Amino acid sequence: MIKIALSQYNFWVGDINGNTEKIISAIDKVQKEKIDIIVFPELSIVGYPPQDLLLKKHFIIKNTEAIKKIASYTKDIIVIVGFVYNPPSSTDIYNACAFIHKGKILDIYNKLNLPNYGVFDEKRYFKPGKDISVYSFKGHSFTVNICEDIWRKDYVKLLLDKKLDFLINISASPFCMGKFPLRRDILSYAARQLDCFVFYCNLVGGQDDLIFDGGSMVLSCNGDVVKKAKRFKEDFITFNFPPSRMKSYPIKEFPSEASFEALSLGIKDYVRKNGFKKVVVGVSGGIDSAVVISLATLTLGRKNVYGLIMPSEYTSKSTFYDAKRVCENLRIKYSTISITPIFKTYLETLKIIFRDHPFDRTEENIQARIRGNILMAFSNRFGYLVLNTGNKSELSCGYCTLYGDMVGGFGVLSDIPKTLVYKLAHYINKRFKKTIIPYTIMKRSPSAELKPNQKDSDTLPPYHMLDPILKLYIEDNLSLDEIVKKGVKRRLAEQVIRMVDKNEYKRRQAPLGIKITPKAFGRDRHMPVTNNFSY
Repeated sequence: MIKIALSQYNFWVGDINGNTEKIISAIDKVQKEKIDIIVFPELSIVGYPPQDLLLKKHFIIKNTEAIKKIASYTKDIIVIVGFVYNPPSSTDIYNACAFIHKGKILDIYNKLNLPNYGVFDEKRYFKPGKDISVYSFKGHSFTVNICEDIWRKDYVKLLLDKKLDFLINISASPFCMGKFPLRRDILSYAARQLDCFVFYCNLVGGQDDLIFDGGSMVLSCNGDVVKKAKRFKEDFITFNFPPSRMKSYPIKEFPSEASFEALSLGIKDYVRKNGFKKVVVGVSGGIDSAVVISLATLTLGRKNVYGLIMPSEYTSKSTFYDAKRVCENLRIKYSTISITPIFKTYLETLKIIFRDHPFDRTEENIQARIRGNILMAFSNRFGYLVLNTGNKSELSCGYCTLYGDMVGGFGVLSDIPKTLVYKLAHYINKRFKKTIIPYTIMKRSPSAELKPNQKDSDTLPPYHMLDPILKLYIEDNLSLDEIVKKGVKRRLAEQVIRMVDKNEYKRRQAPLGIKITPKAFGRDRHMPVTNNFSY
């Protein structure tokens, strides 16, 4: 029997010393528990993705020193861990996996298939490997591969003649909606094709805009999940191979729950790993800010969250009341600062220049920028991170103000469509079994309240119509004609596409945000700002 441990840990990009100590601590622990093989995720030593840190020679050297240090701590146990391999007398580097036993690095596997799409750009840094290694231990044969390898059916075919008993895949597979069951299907296919067990060890944690959701698992020869780790949390699972008996586990994903967990992990790790302790949120009384400040409070604790309510002469009594209710329901500290005196000073100052011009978007944007200035002043004075509250629907259409409601250090909802924001609000109340977000906020027509009787629908199509079109155009990459064939009115589709295309310049200046959908702005979608192609 072989006892295998999957160490689903939260490794920090660039923290080679900290990651190494974490690995050594885990090895010390399991060596006392008669574990035969301990497995760590892809690029555990340097964190994933290290990006242009890989261009620094001293970074690669420290990584090499770390793998040697780990080897020196390894006794009878087999350690399988991801690192950057730089062969002697070579400038090439590889996304690699070290096979360590009895104090020595006995083998190094270099990742064969380097992803270069979506959020991945591994071909910018790494050379692809060429060889597949097969190991024998206690009478069983197995191989090790890395993340993308197992997603390629042509790679799986290369293993057909190896007569494997099990396969170990170390991974750093980022989260997006729908990927968890897809991952299971990919692993299940490999297990069935190769008639072997699959041990899958995935990274967990937030890294800039990416969330790694863990979900490590063991699959039997028939493709069933027979053991699984938690999602969005560090976990450590063991499995005896071959098993005396097995139980199958279903793999399901509920969009609101998965989004909530991903956003919570993203907030926690971005704040923690970047040296912040507290956050501030502009609370408008609308659904977006209510969801963001709720997520922040439930994730970081109420003592680490501050709300700023900044009403104007156009803020309705009900909206203002709801903004206060959210803060009070969460039991967080908050302040109210009216922007009306500052707005009047702006108008008086600009009166000579703006004379004979009617009130328009200019004055609306000034109000948004006043609020942005107040938030950033609070951030500068007290060291709080400003959480931006804009959603993907608004950002897609440019329904946001540069240097106004687009300010902030981290965009919590920037990849969350407005319709999903409402679902998250309902989920938060349901999960915590109390009314954190007032239902009056959910029922009220969305409005920026920058002029009398303003509604989002004055500028944008209703969100239940807008969001599906945005998905077809941004995530599915469909043309105007293809969208129309899906049943969307041509005039409406043209309106939405125009708004998306002409606001790329705004999105380039938006704060970093958490990736949730299969195609987020930023890493996933690279469009030129200066662009004369239409539809």
